Order: sequence, then structure tokens, then C-alpha cells
Amino acid sequence: MADGSNMARFEMAAYDCSILQLEGWDGVMAQFEVVLNRMLGGPLPNKVGDTARHDDELVIRIAPRRFWLLCDGPPPVLDIDAELGCALPLGEGRIRLRLSGRGLKQLLERCVAADWETLGDGRAVQTGLDRMPVLLLRRSGFECDLLVPRSLSKGLMEWIADASAAAT
Repeated sequence: MADGSNMARFEMAAYDCSILQLEGWDGVMAQFEVVLNRMLGGPLPNKVGDTARHDDELVIRIAPRRFWLLCDGPPPVLDIDAELGCALPLGEGRIRLRLSGRGLKQLLERCVAADWETLGDGRAVQTGLDRMPVLLLRRSGFECDLLVPRSLSKGLMEWIADASAAAT
């Protein structure tokens, strides 16, 4: 854990995260998905925002031809055929903020443009937080992860803390 705070009805902690972006090229996406499915050892999410868990890895479809592979440890080395797509490590540029607590829904209503009620557990949505791009991953009714740019993480954490304090 890199940093953390505990506010009334709300907790926030920051972690380093390993992200591997996988993207398939137009026209060969079906073949790319078959190869990726075999490499990861399980099915891929079908729709944008869907997720699939494979051991210690979570696959998120963030766009029609793009996946993010979130890993608890270092990301695997995947030999992607350049004719089918590519793999790009993104972990150095992102921080995972874990937000939890009974006040989470109210906090998110103040911070992000996402409908918590329609975003089911295990689903993700790309949105903005104070005009910064973030990926919101709903873990449960009282817990989510925000994957945020590392260079902006301290400011975003302060912004979230201020929004949480204002909500109490």
C-alpha cells in the first residue's frame, strides 16, 4: 500500500498496479481473441465494461478491440503476433485507488460521471474525475477501484478526500 486514509464511512488506499494493454487490429479481431483466450487460459469479456477473472489476473474489455489485464504481480510476457495486435505495459503510468465504505455511493456521486446503480459488481467504465481520465471498476456495493494516472494521483486523492469530507 502506497498511501491511505480513513474518513468517516469511507476508506481510501493507493497501490501500485500492473496493467498490460492488449489490442487487436481491425479485421483480425476474432483471430486475436482466440489466441488471447488460449494465452490467458480462459474466456474473454464479451462487451465493453465486462470483466473476466483468470487466477490472479482480471481482464477488462475497455473498448471494442482493447483489453486491460490487471495483475496482482508483474504482468505476464505475452508473445502477440504483430499481424494480430499488440501488448503494451501501462502499470508504470497508473495507480490503483481502492475506495470502500458505506459512504462510497454518495462520494462517487460527487466525483465521477457514472451511474453506480446500473454499474453492476465486477463491471468497469471509463469516466472522468475532476477532468482526469479514470477507469472505475466496481468490486461490490461498497468497494471500487479507480485506476488513475500516476502523475495526478496525489492531487486526485486530495480531491477525493475533500469531496468525502464535504459529504459528511
